Amino acid sequence: MTDSQIRSVRIDRERLWRDIHGTCEWGMGERWGVEATDVGMKRLTLTDSDKQVRDWFVKTTESLGCKVSIDAMGNIFAVRPGKKDGPPTYAGSHLDTQPTGGRYDGILGVHAGIEVLKTLNDNNISTEYPTGVINWTNEEGARFPISMVASGVWAGAYSLSKAYNVVEVGGGTATQKSELERIGYLGTMEASYKANPIGAHFELHIEQGPILEKSNGKIGAVEGVQAYRWFIITVKGADCHTGTTDFQNRSDAMLTAAKLILHSHNKATELGCLASTGILTLKPGSTNTVPGFVQFSLDIRSREDAILLKLEQALKEEFAKIAAGEDVGGLNTLGTKGRGCTVDWQLDANSPATLFHEDCIKCVEQSAKDMLGTNAAPYVQRMTSGAGHDSVYTSRRAPTSMIFVPCRDGVSHNPAEYCSPEDCGNGAQVLLGAILRYDQLRAEKGA
Repeated sequence: MTDSQIRSVRIDRERLWRDIHGTCEWGMGERWGVEATDVGMKRLTLTDSDKQVRDWFVKTTESLGCKVSIDAMGNIFAVRPGKKDGPPTYAGSHLDTQPTGGRYDGILGVHAGIEVLKTLNDNNISTEYPTGVINWTNEEGARFPISMVASGVWAGAYSLSKAYNVVEVGGGTATQKSELERIGYLGTMEASYKANPIGAHFELHIEQGPILEKSNGKIGAVEGVQAYRWFIITVKGADCHTGTTDFQNRSDAMLTAAKLILHSHNKATELGCLASTGILTLKPGSTNTVPGFVQFSLDIRSREDAILLKLEQALKEEFAKIAAGEDVGGLNTLGTKGRGCTVDWQLDANSPATLFHEDCIKCVEQSAKDMLGTNAAPYVQRMTSGAGHDSVYTSRRAPTSMIFVPCRDGVSHNPAEYCSPEDCGNGAQVLLGAILRYDQLRAEKGA
């Protein structure tokens, strides 16, 4: 295709909007407003509602003339033929959500990819190389707590056995493998970049932050993703009676954990990083018993691997001191010193800082300029993602970039997450153009 032909092809914005909300009937969550679409999502991976939307994905893409394959992690690959054989240029994202999620995180990217295929069919466009859409399994890591695990298996970052044996949160006994079997999405194709190579991977996503909205930006051309590490922190003290044990004789695991969580925030602030706790459990769980056991998640993030390592090392040293009763940052200056606790760290996930492929980034930028015209410059910016995405792992094995569009107030992982019809359409239009431009580039290079 010529440049002018690429610029002239337009997605159907109204159809995209209808499709997004039409599939949100499977896994509806909390209502947050009065409009029909003001309902969040609770479509946890490998649940019955996830099966329903997967079935829709397969049926829809097959109706568009795609060959659909499912690998051993339940990742679904829909491929539209090109003039030549070769690894497809994909649009990829995920259809699973958080327990209190919204309608756009991941969902927009998959639907936009399908809209790209529909638009290619509408205009009788034959790409040089195959194109397609991927629905990655368990990007969120909410039900089975390793995020982006299925794309990670594909990239060789996780073993299949490790992924299969992850047990669901909340005290259940289901594993990822047992649930893949239950819903009928334990595929036969090997989950590997070697058996199933990708030519390029473009992912449209809401920003999940406020930068684009605050700057009146329209499109973010994503250069990479910041590093993050997840830990399970275990604090051990001793159970004791709340009425008969004075403060000096307590080994209060809950009080200690509270201090550690606060310190993680303070230290991350000092180093220009992020630290968050989203899961906390304690035992024995009785009003009149001081807890002797607490576990909490710790999510630390930075744009630079070296700074993230510095934060981790500092927290490991200082957590031990705080738990032993030493003063760090004024946390043990108030109250009564008890008998202390022990702290154990377990690494749960590790994702180094990621840099995306310059060719893909430039295709995104050029597509945004095609859409916005001669005055595009103020509305298009290069960005670093603060959140992990499946593109982190695809970038290890294939040229990759992402496209960000604004979401209202930067809110995500929340029922009130919202991306306007205009911004959804803009993102899908840029996705279409980026895929066509990369296909053009591949044809020029003969690869």
